Amino acid sequence: MAHTVPTAAGGETEYRKHPGARILHGPHRTIGGVEAWVIWGLCTIFVVWLFAIQTGYAVVSPEIQKTAGLTVAQIGLAGSIYTWAFALCQFFSGALLDRFGSRPLLAVAVAFVTAGAFLYAQTTSMATLIVAQVVLAIGSSFGFVGAGYIGGQWFPVARYGLMFGLVQSLASLGSAFGQPAISWQLGMVSWQQLLNGFGAAGVVLIVLFAFLVRNPTPGPAQLAATSKDTRPRLLSSIFRDLGRCFRNRNVVLSSALAGVSFGSMLAMGVLWGPRLMEARGAQGSLAATLTAVSWLGLAVGAPLFNLLSDHWNNRRVPAVVGVLLQAIAVSLLIYLPAQTNSVSVVTMFAVGLFAGAHMLGFTVAGESVPGALVGSSAAIVNGICFIIGGVLQAVPGRLLPDAPDLADYGHALLMMPILLLLGAIAGFFIKDTATAPHP
Repeated sequence: MAHTVPTAAGGETEYRKHPGARILHGPHRTIGGVEAWVIWGLCTIFVVWLFAIQTGYAVVSPEIQKTAGLTVAQIGLAGSIYTWAFALCQFFSGALLDRFGSRPLLAVAVAFVTAGAFLYAQTTSMATLIVAQVVLAIGSSFGFVGAGYIGGQWFPVARYGLMFGLVQSLASLGSAFGQPAISWQLGMVSWQQLLNGFGAAGVVLIVLFAFLVRNPTPGPAQLAATSKDTRPRLLSSIFRDLGRCFRNRNVVLSSALAGVSFGSMLAMGVLWGPRLMEARGAQGSLAATLTAVSWLGLAVGAPLFNLLSDHWNNRRVPAVVGVLLQAIAVSLLIYLPAQTNSVSVVTMFAVGLFAGAHMLGFTVAGESVPGALVGSSAAIVNGICFIIGGVLQAVPGRLLPDAPDLADYGHALLMMPILLLLGAIAGFFIKDTATAPHP
């Protein structure tokens, strides 16, 4: 997400100066025009496409497990390796976009995800799967952040939050419809052919990004202001910005709240949801459909909680209440008795709906730091989300036996409602930023 925050002044769009290429990018010729929508649309397609690959892991992982002769624990570990690699790269992607712009970085990111999809299709061992996950993670770390960056660069500041929420909603919708579609496709083609198809779509995206996505037009004053002598060293500037954010209590607390909320949603939506449904007696296709319902819930909840927060002029209360309700929904999902698939539809939707509260973590973090650090704060929140998501994918797999039943899942997944409760407690100590002046 962009560190640059546009502000209106003198009838023209100016940008808060922060050393590096954020000055170079300068004002746009057409804010919110056709070109802006085309570029934002391509970036959103990129996010939806990579989210489909990410969440498709829940559907294809049993087939990969059989083909490669892996255990449930190894499948869970591979999923968490992707998440941790993604989280590590996440801390750097926003700063790199700020320094070098969307072109050519986003095209390179699409190329990494494409290569990862093709490698994914060649999985015959744990080593191959891990390599594919790492390559996918490197490219994917620029997806959500890149779409936020484009929204901040090519649209007025008043639309920034709306564009960001729309990206999350569309990505969640893609995940919701993607999982049943992938499950349906697996009845007609092999999982290898399916993943090769994702890779082929990536080749098309690479071409489109190379020809259509570019940086905003720089002005002479901005070009003159960014000589090589005035730019800070890349790594030192990244770590300096991250350090300033980590020293901010609100950034840390909002990251914890958002992390347990989205992390639980990710673990359920990508891996444990379908397995839990199958242990409850659902068929594989029904389990994928029920899991997709949770992504539909997130598509509704992602913009809803920010809208409610703005309406009530309060960040802390909606965030805490949302996470507490998510803890209840996750507990019901885990501990409902077998043969409760109709009730599971409602609880899965509720898990996603209340996980929308995690978007307030980005809002609070962004409002708690100077404008030049908004991107770094968003990178921290998003990184923590995926680190916790990785833990919640890997650890339960280590606790489960080779042939787990519903009771085994109940013991292994107990950590999710506990962490959600702790996240809600952290939220109580957040200093509300709804009416606070921007630093």
